Amino acid sequence: MRLLPKPIGKIAGGEILFEGSDLTKISEKEMLKIRGKDITMIFQDPMTSLDPVFTIGHQVIEVIRSHQNIGRKEAEKLAIDAMNMVGIPEAEKRMNSYPHEFSGGMRQRVIIAMAIVSNPKIIIADEPTTALDVTVQAQVLDLLKQLKNKLDTSIILITHNLGVVWNMCDTVMVMYAGKTVEYAPAKVLYKNPMHPYTVGLLNSIPKLSGSRDKQLEAIPGTPPDLRLTGVSCNFCNRCKYAEKICNEKAPELIEIEKGHFVACNFQTKDASLFINKEGGK
Repeated sequence: MRLLPKPIGKIAGGEILFEGSDLTKISEKEMLKIRGKDITMIFQDPMTSLDPVFTIGHQVIEVIRSHQNIGRKEAEKLAIDAMNMVGIPEAEKRMNSYPHEFSGGMRQRVIIAMAIVSNPKIIIADEPTTALDVTVQAQVLDLLKQLKNKLDTSIILITHNLGVVWNMCDTVMVMYAGKTVEYAPAKVLYKNPMHPYTVGLLNSIPKLSGSRDKQLEAIPGTPPDLRLTGVSCNFCNRCKYAEKICNEKAPELIEIEKGHFVACNFQTKDASLFINKEGGK
């Protein structure tokens, strides 16, 4: 999205390809045409995502008129339609309300309305339910799934909640210390996790079928200093399978099976880390 100004945020390398263009190389003027229209974002905290001194209607209309050459009346109608679509009651009346007059769940619905009002091709949802209680979380996630199908858009969901991932995602990329450690279709990843970090994440989820007396598993240790990453496996200081090579070589992301990529020095097409070390999967 290129929202962070330099030098706070910089792109160190690689490409971001969208419809044949590399977003890292286009001008800010070209990026303005894409950001908020073709690619939109739902931020983590709806309260800090909305300006407290402007009405809800003003903020939604501003998004519309930034990307569409239409008058205020027409933009207001589109804004009301979008707010109705995300389930905000009495949308026309609530256009004159301020963010502090909405609940957390309703504020997040406003942010979603702002994200969908331009019929985007991609929505980036950054921890969209973290600030909400469990019941409202379920409502918001269900709304996102409905909108995805209705608008024929794609959602990139960023979250720590693996239950949300299972419920929402077709494909999962697991990242650790800024690097991809595993990438696979969701059903494949949950059935056959192949990176020790992914295994640790899945084992740390409470299970309804488990014993009440069983302690919740946790990943030992602490995350590495990000300034020192890249010369070894970033997870080696927390991995019970780590050996000397893990401190000396950063593993590459390789395809172990069709569509299933893993970055681990001991996971190859010919051998599985867990079979080798534990005598069974």
